[in-house]
Amino acid sequence: MTAITPPRATPAPELTTDRAATLRHYLMCPPTHFEVVYAINPWMDVDVPVDRGRAIVQWQALKAAYEAHGHRVDVVTAVPDLPDMVYAANGGVVVGGRALAARFVFPEREAEGAAYEAWFRESGARYGITSIGQAAEYDEGEGDLLLAGDVMLAGTGFRTTRAAHAEVAERLGVDVVTLELVDPRFYHLDTALTVLDGGGPGVAPTVAYLPEAFSAESQRVLRERYPDAILATLDDALVLGLNAVSDGRNVFLTDRATSLHARLRERGFVPVPIDLSELLKGGGSVKCCTLELRGTEAVA
Repeated sequence: MTAITPPRATPAPELTTDRAATLRHYLMCPPTHFEVVYAINPWMDVDVPVDRGRAIVQWQALKAAYEAHGHRVDVVTAVPDLPDMVYAANGGVVVGGRALAARFVFPEREAEGAAYEAWFRESGARYGITSIGQAAEYDEGEGDLLLAGDVMLAGTGFRTTRAAHAEVAERLGVDVVTLELVDPRFYHLDTALTVLDGGGPGVAPTVAYLPEAFSAESQRVLRERYPDAILATLDDALVLGLNAVSDGRNVFLTDRATSLHARLRERGFVPVPIDLSELLKGGGSVKCCTLELRGTEAVA
């Protein structure tokens, strides 16, 4: 078998910016068993072959990019027969020492919630995660739950229920803002919106989003809360450009969302292009592969 060497990233020209990166702690799962053998979102096509070796190389490049920027990455062991476990963001959400593992809508992914809960229980204590449980309501983790400053933006419409939003507020002790998704291509919040920084006193976090992915009422909420948001184009959203991870300065996202790269640079962010074209075949990109372990950096 011929060994596959991860491609070398070509460094982008240095961008002068006052934005500062905050070191993060991420949990990822390698695509050891990744394949598309069922179709539960519009991106999946069982007739389109997947190159698992290439998917592994691309995943390794993302992990290496995080580490090259100083971020810590822990890895959960992939479980056989769970091909979508690579999309770690869906496995749960961690805030303030509390971890809530996901409860999936589709039976094909149901066992993933237990797998991530097991990791939280086995490894969480060393990182200060003291409250651990699995959601009682349908709740697909950071796929639909994105922390923006002091509020949790919570998607609904396809996977995570409104009842789950109330559960998240109670069990994680956060204020929740519900956002309704209306386009099945953007079935999770993290495919239609990304949080770019945490904001500050009297300053709203910076977000980027695709307006037409949301109901009219949710568009109104977003306009009022984030008047200076970056509005993405449909072309960038259709390559999952909004499925991104930001440390407040560096934004890790698909290399295909080129106009979004330009918009980010205009606002002082530094795009870090990543090729995840194989994992796109399952309906995920950078954020889908990344679960943030918030509040654990100091004890990691």
